[in-house]
Amino acid sequence: MAARALIAVTDFGVEEAEIVEPLNALKKAGIEVTVASNSGETIQAVTGDKDWASKVDADSKLADAKAADYDLLVIPGGTVNADTLRVDEDGRRLVKEFSSAGKPVGAICHGPWVLIDAGVAKGKKMTSYISIRPDLENAGANWVDEELVRCPGNDWVLITSRNPNDLPTFTKALVDEVA
Repeated sequence: MAARALIAVTDFGVEEAEIVEPLNALKKAGIEVTVASNSGETIQAVTGDKDWASKVDADSKLADAKAADYDLLVIPGGTVNADTLRVDEDGRRLVKEFSSAGKPVGAICHGPWVLIDAGVAKGKKMTSYISIRPDLENAGANWVDEELVRCPGNDWVLITSRNPNDLPTFTKALVDEVA
């Protein structure tokens, strides 16, 4: 049976490359991918947090997703997306479910913000977009400025990268984790 990945986002403000590139890389590797958004409707992506980009179709609602059905959770960035997802009850629930089940989570750019509100950042070594470093450190994470960090601590794997420039390395690590 093919591995299954869930990409969790909100309907607006996800950084285009950070959803499209992992989606395409995972599919190309033969991994079944579901894109879930808060409403289950079309997602308006952006570039550089301010310019409208393409639209991405959601396959389902976050509320209908369960960690038991997937092998990997991917959390793209985009400031508005991550800030909205971190206060979304289902977004937080999914992060807790995946980490509690010992399943890998990948988060890029502002995506690691969600880990704070889900209560799973403490004790994890990770990276992110530089502006959220203090938030992650205040939540007990060990923040480092590296292209990719794979942290197996606390009995679950967290894969993080800093920004869209790190996507080739990030997407390869996601594929390698579950392929």
